[in-house]
Amino acid sequence: MSFPASRIFSRCDLFPEEFSIVVTLRVPSLPPKRNEYLLTVVAEESDLLLLGLRFSPAQLHFLFLREDTAGAWQTRVSFRSPALVDSRWHTLVLAVSAGVFSLTTDCGLPVDIMADVPFPATLSVKGARFFVGNRRRAKGLFTGLVRQLVLLPGSDATPRLCPSRNAPLAVLSIPRVLQALTGKPEDNEVLKYPYETNIRVTLGPQPPCTEVEDAQFWFDASRKGLYLCVGNEWVSVLAAKERLDYVEEHQNLFTNSETLGIEVFRIPQVGLFVATANRKATSAVYKWTEEKFVSYQNIPTHQAQAWRHFTIGKKIFLAVANFEPDEKGQEFSVIYKWSHRKLKFTPYQSIATHSARDWEAFEVDGEHFLAVANHREGDNHNIDSVIYKWNPATRLFEANQTIATSGAYDWEFFSVGPYSFLVVANTFNGTSTKVHSHLYIRLLGSFQLFQSFPTFGAADWEVFQIGERIFLAVANSHSYDVEMQVQNDSYVINSVIYELNVTAQAFVKFQDIPTCSALDWEFFSVGEDYFLVVANSFDGRTFSVNSIIYRWQGYEGFVAVHSLPTVGCRDWEAFTTTAGAYLIYSSAKEPLSRVLRLRTR
Repeated sequence: MSFPASRIFSRCDLFPEEFSIVVTLRVPSLPPKRNEYLLTVVAEESDLLLLGLRFSPAQLHFLFLREDTAGAWQTRVSFRSPALVDSRWHTLVLAVSAGVFSLTTDCGLPVDIMADVPFPATLSVKGARFFVGNRRRAKGLFTGLVRQLVLLPGSDATPRLCPSRNAPLAVLSIPRVLQALTGKPEDNEVLKYPYETNIRVTLGPQPPCTEVEDAQFWFDASRKGLYLCVGNEWVSVLAAKERLDYVEEHQNLFTNSETLGIEVFRIPQVGLFVATANRKATSAVYKWTEEKFVSYQNIPTHQAQAWRHFTIGKKIFLAVANFEPDEKGQEFSVIYKWSHRKLKFTPYQSIATHSARDWEAFEVDGEHFLAVANHREGDNHNIDSVIYKWNPATRLFEANQTIATSGAYDWEFFSVGPYSFLVVANTFNGTSTKVHSHLYIRLLGSFQLFQSFPTFGAADWEVFQIGERIFLAVANSHSYDVEMQVQNDSYVINSVIYELNVTAQAFVKFQDIPTCSALDWEFFSVGEDYFLVVANSFDGRTFSVNSIIYRWQGYEGFVAVHSLPTVGCRDWEAFTTTAGAYLIYSSAKEPLSRVLRLRTR
């Protein structure tokens, strides 16, 4: 359930500095590491969590966004869990006043925390939305019962509820229908809980989720899952734990020519798409229709290497990295804008690039950027790659910063707390593929060198998070030096996974994984399991090389679980639909990409 913050804050956009949250709930047992959200306030455009209340079997967490001149970061105040997950009713009062956070459970003694970071006096909820029992995502959905959830401005609300004859069910504001835990039968009627209702059973495919079905439940007998219609999407509420069983071929996607990169993206109210970066003069966009991708739009390109989808406000863009010059000998990469009238992508801005390999789009403090990986200019691989910044006045991207690179192949942006990072995959310096790839941190309005990694023809970086741990994986493609003789086994080398060590303030090596001229990593999850799939492209003898899916197994790291036959594999993308989870890979050696379905049990 959700509603706009403006429904409560109609005259002022600022969240009160002093307030209480009162909740009466009943929670079943939870897995040890599961977190569920009771209440969140989320910025609609950026999906940034402004305020939230979540719990686990061990703790209750109050989250809020704090901003100052150094930037914005999320603060967490944690209370040891007052035995919430015991399938009994409990009433909690969380009172917030400046730097004091107080939790009272069942009218007992309050637990006070004096936080180093006080709750902000000017937290704006303009353009935000309240979510009850979720955080706008399927992960972390609340799975218990709630009788009352009240937000009160002002100081501690505990005296308004306590003392109470029945402290676990202390009443402040409860709808009349929920005042009694059970309804009283009249005459010969069957006893009914007030929150029960009639149900309707239908057979057939997934029902529509529109305004008519909003807030209705749907039980999928085949997948053994309970779903709630929220907006226009069925959100999983309760589902059997899915585990990856096997991978099967779902679709052979014939492309205009060999495909060097793919980008899967969604356009709201329109659908799911994939853009293919093709070697020859035309690349294409395909739309997911009746459980497969079908041709939707052809776009002229010049040995396209990659596409990047991004949004700025309500504007939807798709940028292509062109490797070769156009018919006039000019090197340009092009940004296309989605036309809501034509339902097509149309040219928007051309940017001079040099054998561009990749675009990376990102946002820092409300400002939008595009970074291009310039690979070479003529025979010179040691050139500048450029970061462009969106100018809201001109509505164009303008050069903002140049960074020296060596055969740049890929950019990857990520954030850790209030800090923003950008890492480049350097491939070749003119004489050797053994070059350092660099990680940059944004300080004082520009990216500055933070850490360097020894890499061998680095073609891709993939950042991902498992729990509180942050990892960075590099795909090494080739060990080559002009002074040494070419060897077939120079393509069979280790790619490396690094893990962020917060104490050392650096990424340290976590695991070596043998790969065959790896060109891409893709991280994805199925149920509660995490996976990495690598694009193995060449072993020194043949392009028919198996790409491998690795599963996260904690202390063991990533362990190979599936071997997938591929030909010149260049790029992997993971995506999900209402029907299930899929992988798609592109081939740089044949005009055929394949969609694979992840079968679960």
